[in-house]
Amino acid sequence: MAWAVRGRSSAVFGPSQWRGDRSRRSIALTFDDGPSPGTPPILEVLSRHNVRATFFAVGSNVERHPSIARDIAAAGHDIENHSHSHPLFALKRPSFVEGEFARAQAAIAETTGRFPKWLRPPYGVRWFGFRAAQQRLGLQSVMWSVLGLDWKLPAPAIARRIIENIGNGGIICLHDGRGTLDNPDIRPTIDAVRRIVPVLAAAGYHFETVSELLWAPNQPLTTN
Repeated sequence: MAWAVRGRSSAVFGPSQWRGDRSRRSIALTFDDGPSPGTPPILEVLSRHNVRATFFAVGSNVERHPSIARDIAAAGHDIENHSHSHPLFALKRPSFVEGEFARAQAAIAETTGRFPKWLRPPYGVRWFGFRAAQQRLGLQSVMWSVLGLDWKLPAPAIARRIIENIGNGGIICLHDGRGTLDNPDIRPTIDAVRRIVPVLAAAGYHFETVSELLWAPNQPLTTN
């Protein structure tokens, strides 16, 4: 059951992906839990290196920081669905699961004009109701290949963890917020991004959004 709930390749509760094509030297940099006042410095780093990323936004944070959410979209990044209030879905009713993603979907669309195509469950926990929610809302679940643990590690350790474990088709998970905190301290994440991006670019990796990585030309949409 633990694998069904949190296994990155598990499709028990609905289709889910965690990596792209290993034959392509492309990766996706993703950020969860924003937007927050810490997001703009990350956008500056990405702009400096001409990198596009994917932001899995919390609906209530989008409502709290609408201008930052619009800045994400205006900079050409993808903004996707990370629930409305960042709950732990284990043991919750299917109606609650769907309601959370539906509220976030509406908040993101109304604020940015973008309609998310992807969702990422808070804490990586999926539960009963996910499959129906994905079908009704037209969303696909995305996990990750490398988790930065940036909510608890210092920047050098975050960067080392990602650089040493990334590979072709990899999806990196970092955080530009901390749940629903209004103004979280994400300085370790910002510093880690400054370290990670130039190193991986120099190693020949091409940064893509999740949509580009997983829906690349001639690449089938798979769940494993």
